Amino acid sequence: MSGRNQDWDRFLSQSLSDGFRTGFAAAFAGQSVCVAGAGGYIGSALVKALAQAKPRSLILLDSSEYSLFKIRRWMETEAAGVACQPVLGSVGDDRLLDSVFTRFGPQTVFHAAAFKHVGLLERNPFAAIANNVLGSYSLSQAALRHGVSKLVFISTDKAVHPHSVMGVSKRIAELLTLSFSEPSCPVNAIRLGNVIGSTGSVVPLFMEQIQKGQPISVTHPEASRYFLSLDETVTAILAAGSAPCEGKVLLPEFADPVRIAELASFLANGTAPLRFTGLQPGEKVTEDLIGPDETAVAIVNGPLTVLNTGKLTHEECERTVERLSACVAHCDVGSLLEALLWLVPEYKPSHLLEERAAVVSYE
Repeated sequence: MSGRNQDWDRFLSQSLSDGFRTGFAAAFAGQSVCVAGAGGYIGSALVKALAQAKPRSLILLDSSEYSLFKIRRWMETEAAGVACQPVLGSVGDDRLLDSVFTRFGPQTVFHAAAFKHVGLLERNPFAAIANNVLGSYSLSQAALRHGVSKLVFISTDKAVHPHSVMGVSKRIAELLTLSFSEPSCPVNAIRLGNVIGSTGSVVPLFMEQIQKGQPISVTHPEASRYFLSLDETVTAILAAGSAPCEGKVLLPEFADPVRIAELASFLANGTAPLRFTGLQPGEKVTEDLIGPDETAVAIVNGPLTVLNTGKLTHEECERTVERLSACVAHCDVGSLLEALLWLVPEYKPSHLLEERAAVVSYE
């Protein structure tokens, strides 16, 4: 695709330049910064951008041994002058978080540790809730306990009018983390779209099918998504890290949504036919960026749109965590579905989850 970059650009907004990214990264020079999910596609790119700004130290938290090994190896070879603390573990491990935050004293935390594959999470809802929701709660509480100066939660447009367990888990995580934002520890959420080329996303899948001479699998003729390049994504996250607001959802500027069939045809360049497979459980035809209770109130940092969003009281947060923890502990699908709908009334569960909730409840 390298010879067709000018055409490829039409799928992306190109709104946040390298100059913006360098300026935003510079805000973290001399700081101790923790990246949760540091070995992931977005997390590792964020680590590389932060390393260029010469922070005092980077704390790399990831539950994947191999992913953590790779990003630590990059730091050793490409950013040897930056102190690096690789930590193998989960954002849901309270004792680990207390130990790490006590030892290394992060001032800013970027939370990119999440399960993200819609189809897998429809079939593994308890893992989705345990990691994406309860893990996010644990990380935000640790940040508050240890006097972190800023927490940035990396979210997704799938949190808006969610149809999937993945989407509703991210919306609940937004509500929980933002509800604990305070002037001494500002918390914001950056709501991203699809990142071109990210692990497990449509572009690598399409390219694999093209290379094998297979038809390209597209779910629906009218399916469309909002896309960002990896550079745009990292710049938006860094911009969110220095945004002069707290308790808000932040939106980068997106190009118009792209029809997936058009993207597939562009990649194939006439060499492979399209095969429409139908929407899978949890998938939507189109995505939204702003929820039913949200309003745009400002533009900051290059530009990010600032959204007022719903909040929970601290008592509601505790009740939410207790209820979801019990559902996960007992693998109770029915109670989990009730809790998700109670928290996010606009959530439309897939038939897969509804059928499972109707038939199976493990004791």
